[in-house]
Amino acid sequence: MLTLKPIAIDTHRESIAYLGRACPHYRAEEFLALAKIEVLAAAHPHGAHPHGTQTADRGGPRIQATLNIVDDPALLAPDELGLSEEAFRLFGHPAGTPVTIGHPRPVDSLEAVRGKIEGHLLSEADYCAVMRDIAALRYSKMEIAAFLVACAGFMSTEEVLYLTRAMAGVGHRLDWDHRPVVDKHCIGGIPGNRTSMIVVPLVMAHGLTIPKTSSRAITSPAGTADTMEVLARVDIGTDEMRAIVERIGGCLVWGGRVNLSPADDVMITVERPLGIDTREQMVASILSKKVSAGARHLVLDIPVGPTAKVRSHADAIRLRKLFEYVAGELGLPVDVIITDGSQPIGRGVGPVLEARDVMAVLRNEAEAPADLRDRALLLAGRLIESDPGVKGGQGIARARTLLDSGAGLRAMEQIIEAQGAPPGAPPGAPPGNGSRGLEPGTTGYEMLAPRDGVVQAIDCLRIARVARMAGAPAFKGAGVDLLKKTGDPVRRGEPLYRIHAALPADLGFAAELAAQDSGFTLNGHAV
Repeated sequence: MLTLKPIAIDTHRESIAYLGRACPHYRAEEFLALAKIEVLAAAHPHGAHPHGTQTADRGGPRIQATLNIVDDPALLAPDELGLSEEAFRLFGHPAGTPVTIGHPRPVDSLEAVRGKIEGHLLSEADYCAVMRDIAALRYSKMEIAAFLVACAGFMSTEEVLYLTRAMAGVGHRLDWDHRPVVDKHCIGGIPGNRTSMIVVPLVMAHGLTIPKTSSRAITSPAGTADTMEVLARVDIGTDEMRAIVERIGGCLVWGGRVNLSPADDVMITVERPLGIDTREQMVASILSKKVSAGARHLVLDIPVGPTAKVRSHADAIRLRKLFEYVAGELGLPVDVIITDGSQPIGRGVGPVLEARDVMAVLRNEAEAPADLRDRALLLAGRLIESDPGVKGGQGIARARTLLDSGAGLRAMEQIIEAQGAPPGAPPGAPPGNGSRGLEPGTTGYEMLAPRDGVVQAIDCLRIARVARMAGAPAFKGAGVDLLKKTGDPVRRGEPLYRIHAALPADLGFAAELAAQDSGFTLNGHAV
């Protein structure tokens, strides 16, 4: 029998177990490195293997994990079994718990994956089984990749519905006691499009309930959760989130702690590095989380532009129809808005810079980005119109009144106070002051215009890459501050944007990338 030891290694949504090569209870050769093992809490001794492995009774607490062999006794004693941070969290037992290991049961749902690879349509039961096993971390990343690639090849409309239901079915579902709960989502891909941080306080100020869960960045320079974390704590569990929403009517928290669609959270870690982002998987991912969050009305923003996720109006219409079909079958009213995604929104790209823009809009500052303000008012207005007491077409006027009067800012201050200070904030900082207390990176570089002209286009993907190369979102002050937007005249030697970084090396990488291609087009020529 082994003793459980947590190993402080972040394996990012993958369960890893560590066994000493000199273990006296198990031969390391019997459990090959990188093979799957099953870890069991030693609470059911019936039918124990001579080495301690339970074989006849495996009904107790257990997880599957990928095995790594350890040769350093300073890291792991011979009679210990180590679990990575993710595996330890999932297993749910304290350090020192007696455990045994064994060969895992076959994962039956892999037969459905093999069928999908061969081009078969899967049933709803198949998708439910696959999602249960993925959420329980029983699939290796290679097996998840095989499933995702097979689904990317072809999925019927009904299969998208089955996948969405299955994703929602394995997560935690929130119930808000018949409140008029609303939600908003953007499919992403546009730097600086941080409208949620304005929409949520405006909708709260109107009186609707909006428990907003948002993601952190994976391949972008900032997610909404990263930017909100400049102002307030976002790493908040389900019970605390519920208490906040019950008290003030809304929140802006990180969805990873709320566990709304754990299978999707695992799959995303494989999708993004592979560049898999099909419309079918996007629909299932978004709607499963909205259903689990208890939303009863959803406004969905689909930006369209040459460097956005959706490149043409025709593609946006097809995506809108798929969202409407699946949401309709799930009983979730959805209002899809197709917006301009031809360039970044606002000026800042990176957590601190985006938080600065958000707070400038909420404070009604003269230099607040007009495009961010207008986009947020449009989306907030459509959500407000879900209120039966608001006539159609009057929502945006109501949203503008709430913003101009300062009600939106006061609601944001309520959210910040309720969620608490962000990590590293100075004690006693006033609510809403995070964007002033955390300044952009002090190491800066300006991308200068090589000629006179007019800005005709800005490449969203390129700007996002430059901001990420500068260190965003890992360093919240890193990013790109856009000084010119589409339609602006520019003189030779004027700065197009400023890059902020914390480290000279990061600044050098970002500046080198920008010098190769700035992402700006002047007078028909890329610069």
